[in-house]
Amino acid sequence: MAVQKRRQSSARRDSRRAQWMARTAVPNLTRCPQCSAPKASHRVCFECGYYNGKQIVEIKQEETETK
Repeated sequence: MAVQKRRQSSARRDSRRAQWMARTAVPNLTRCPQCSAPKASHRVCFECGYYNGKQIVEIKQEETETK
């Protein structure tokens, strides 16, 4: 059975454990077919609230006042 000879420093240990973050990919952004805004795949569009051709979330429209 293998036994370590020297203790590994916490900085070396933590830098080894942090390598998984460097390998993770940035999520793909696609165009929403309803409003053509960029959105993440397989997610509801934040702009129009549609997913898979159906409105899932009701989005409130901000009204701007002009005087």
